[in-house]
Amino acid sequence: MIISASRRTDIPAFYSKWFFNRIRSGYCVTKNPYNPSQVYKVSLKPEDVDVFVFWSKNPEPMMPFLPMLDDSGYRYYFLFTLNDYPKELEANIPPLKARLETFKILSGILGRERVIWRYDPIIISSKTGWDHHRMKFAELSGELEGSTARVMVSLVEYYRKTLSNLAKLEPGKYEFDTGAAGKAETDSLLRSMAETASMRGMEIFSCASGADYGDAGVKAGRCIDAELINGLWDINVSQKKDPGQRKFCKCAVSRDIGANDTCIHDCPYCYATKNHPLATERYRNHDPESEYLG
Repeated sequence: MIISASRRTDIPAFYSKWFFNRIRSGYCVTKNPYNPSQVYKVSLKPEDVDVFVFWSKNPEPMMPFLPMLDDSGYRYYFLFTLNDYPKELEANIPPLKARLETFKILSGILGRERVIWRYDPIIISSKTGWDHHRMKFAELSGELEGSTARVMVSLVEYYRKTLSNLAKLEPGKYEFDTGAAGKAETDSLLRSMAETASMRGMEIFSCASGADYGDAGVKAGRCIDAELINGLWDINVSQKKDPGQRKFCKCAVSRDIGANDTCIHDCPYCYATKNHPLATERYRNHDPESEYLG
């Protein structure tokens, strides 16, 4: 089984102690986010875990514990989300310089194939337009050259709660282009990003996109990528698409061990944290000895 840790929250940034307590115990318990009364006991024993896929904007708190995974024979890689947005879009993350340094150190430990850059989500707005992303992607890719082999990109999904949260940002000053996915300017941006990525020695892939950006040089990709996993470790995990994910998501089947409304990065565009005060409360009340994350 592939273990996703986690689409629903940032385990490396906020819940590393809990995670490694569960590693020692050999299991954790998760709840169905749509039916909390439905619970699952998930084995975390080395013989039952094909690979851990960590999703994070700040994996630095987890890095001192990684030798425990190595010593126990676990396989794992990181999906490291790294943008350069205004503070109001990513309120509670370390400064960009610190995140870049963490990325490079982690890549130095694991290798560039096991630290995948997510430039995600792409938000087109009055303050973060196409030129903003063209410039920021060029700057960040220059910093990360040699530290990653691939980058995943996607446009923000405007769920109802996402729109509600974004609407609270500086009324009248932030205007979000909810139709950017179908515009020629977006195709042009992605083509430019693909050229930049290639120049920096990175493959570029889209994440869960309903649009085909192949002509722009951006191939449809998978964040939980069975082909990548099998190639890295010479194993044979199933490449079957996870039916529990979004329609256009191509990720392989995995079990997510996170919990919604527990991440305190306070990003208003987040689909997994709909209630930021609730997330803060759950974080404060979190018990790292519990079977459940939250």
